[in-house]
Amino acid sequence: MGKGTGSVQINHKIVRKLPPWSEKDSRKAEGQHVFIIGSKGIPAFYGGFETFVEKLTKHRVSVDIHYHVARMAEDDIHYEYNHAECFDVNSPRIGAARAVWYDLAALSASIRWCQDNPGIRCPVFYILACRIGPFIGYFKKKIEKIGGILYLNPDGHEWKRSKWNRLVRFYWKVSERLMVKYADLLICDSEHIELYIQKEYAKYNPKTVFIAYGSDGSLPETEEKDSEYTGWLEEKGLKAGEYYLAVSRFVPENNFETMIREFMLSGSRRDFAIVTTENKKFYQTLERRLHFSRDKRIKFVGTVYDTELLKRIRKNAYAYLHGHEVGGTNPSLLESLGITDMNLLLDVGFNREVAQSSAFYWTKDHRNLADLLEKTDAMCPEEIHEMGVRAKERIRKAYRWEFIVDRYESIFLNHEADSA
Repeated sequence: MGKGTGSVQINHKIVRKLPPWSEKDSRKAEGQHVFIIGSKGIPAFYGGFETFVEKLTKHRVSVDIHYHVARMAEDDIHYEYNHAECFDVNSPRIGAARAVWYDLAALSASIRWCQDNPGIRCPVFYILACRIGPFIGYFKKKIEKIGGILYLNPDGHEWKRSKWNRLVRFYWKVSERLMVKYADLLICDSEHIELYIQKEYAKYNPKTVFIAYGSDGSLPETEEKDSEYTGWLEEKGLKAGEYYLAVSRFVPENNFETMIREFMLSGSRRDFAIVTTENKKFYQTLERRLHFSRDKRIKFVGTVYDTELLKRIRKNAYAYLHGHEVGGTNPSLLESLGITDMNLLLDVGFNREVAQSSAFYWTKDHRNLADLLEKTDAMCPEEIHEMGVRAKERIRKAYRWEFIVDRYESIFLNHEADSA
C-alpha cells in the first residue's frame, strides 16, 4: 500500500484514502468547491449536523460541486466518502473550547488549501453554528482576498441552553451576533430562526434563506433486524405497540422533567421508554425531585446507534413524546413523523412549524400532558392510523432530502447571497 492509497475504516465504514492536502496531486480546480465546517464529520455516527452533511453529499446531483468536509478527530487522515474529500482536524481536548478550536483550525486549513490552489474560483465556506464569531472578521478578510463566500447555518438558540454557564451563554450570544454580521448568506433550517435573525439583527440587514432539515421518512428496509428488535424488547422489558417513546439528548431543555412527571401523573398502563444519552448528574437530580424509579413504567433504555434498529423501535411505539424547546428543525422529530403514527409534541413554534396538524400538542401546565396521554390511550386504531397518514404526508411534501439537496445545490452553484 503506497502513501495516500488504499482504504481505512471510519465509524464502521470503509473509505478510500487520499493523498494529504499538502501533497501536489492531479485534482482539478474547476467546478464549485464547497468547504463544510462545523460538523464532527462523515461518515456520520450520530448528530443533526453530521446527518445533514452525510445526506447532502450522498444525494449530490451536480458533478460540478466538490465538497470538502472537516472531521474532528485525533488522526491525520485524508479520505473520500460520498464523493466528498474529507480531512481530519486534530483538536486538543480542552472542554467546551474544543469545538471553537476545531472550527478555527478547519477554516484555516480550508483557506490555506485554496491559497495553494489559485485556480479555484469563488470557493464557498459553509460554517455550521455560530461558535467563532469573535474571530470571523479576521477570516472574512482572508476569504474575500481569495474571492470566496461565507455562508452560515445559525443553528438554534444555543445561548439559551441550560448546560452552559452565564459566561458561556454570553459568549454564544456575542458570537452569534458577529457571525450574522459577517456572513454573506444565512441558511436557516427553521422559519422561526430566520424570523428571529431578521428581527434581532435588523441593523445588519442580513441576507437569509430558509431551507429545512431533511428526512428520508423511510420505514425499516428489511426483516433482518426483527430478531434483534425482539431481543431488545425482551432485554428492556417492553412490548411492541405498548410503549411511549422519547429519543433525544438527556438535557433539561428537552423537558424530560415535565414528560416524566406528567407520565407518572397519568393513568396510562403503557410504558415510557426513554432512548437517551448518559447524564448522571441530571439523572440524579430528576430522581431526587420525582422519585421516578418507583414507577415501573418509566424505563431508561440507553442509546441506540443502529439506525435500522431505531427505526423498528420508532415504528412499533404506541406514540412518540417530543419535548425539545430550544433549536430549529429537530432531526429526531422528523424521523418520528416519518415512522411513528402518533406524535405528542411540546407546543412551541419550532414544533408546530414542522408537524402542523399531523400531531397533538402539550404544554408544561400541570396535568396538561397527563390528560393528553390518557386521551391518546383511549384512541381507536383508525384514529391513530389517520394521524400517521398525515405525518408521513407532511414529511413527503416538505422534508424530503432530495428536495432539500436540490435547494442547496442551487444556492452553491448560483451564489444566491446577492439575490436571496
